[in-house]
Amino acid sequence: MNHLSHFVHTLPDTAPKTARGQKTWARILEAAEHEFGEKGFHDAAITGITQRAGVAMGTFYVHFKSKEEIFRTLIVHMGKVTRSWIGQRVAEAPTRLEAERIGLQAFIEFVRQHKNLYRIVNEAQFVAPEAYRDYYTAFSQAYQRRLDEAVARGEIEAGNNEHRAWALIGANVFLGQHYGIWDDSVDLQEVTSNVGDLIVNGLSRKNDNKGDQE
Repeated sequence: MNHLSHFVHTLPDTAPKTARGQKTWARILEAAEHEFGEKGFHDAAITGITQRAGVAMGTFYVHFKSKEEIFRTLIVHMGKVTRSWIGQRVAEAPTRLEAERIGLQAFIEFVRQHKNLYRIVNEAQFVAPEAYRDYYTAFSQAYQRRLDEAVARGEIEAGNNEHRAWALIGANVFLGQHYGIWDDSVDLQEVTSNVGDLIVNGLSRKNDNKGDQE
């Protein structure tokens, strides 16, 4: 699935209803991802977005009122695209613990294909703080639901899944930044295996865990 397909796949209710309008809307958003990601919010320009998208200025204003509006829309939409990408890959995971490993690998793979993601989201903290907070809150709520479901199935120990969700998101964010952007040559199987072991066993020595079980 290419980048444009990602954007079309998770269209919001406010997107155009026609197939042609949806493709144009998605193309403009994808162009905005590159414009904001490469230049930053303040140096990015609507003309840069329209040139990248291959649309007229008037077409831009049919869909978005301003640079600020498309930036906020992009933050929300990239969150949906990311969650959709991960959700599709963990759907067949046999357990929640395996889903954690698969989900982490899927997220880092997504970051490697969308290297502008971190710059855009991090800049939103100052440009559009509400969108920034909503971006991570949506992730946390979805994560917590999955953990609640896993507890109900007896796959993981009961606990405060809100706290767990934020902790796991924090780990994913920095793992994605390091191995998705800073050093994208690392074998993801090794990363996810080590992190998966941390999630399952914590920092306790395995012999200590065995002793507790006995």
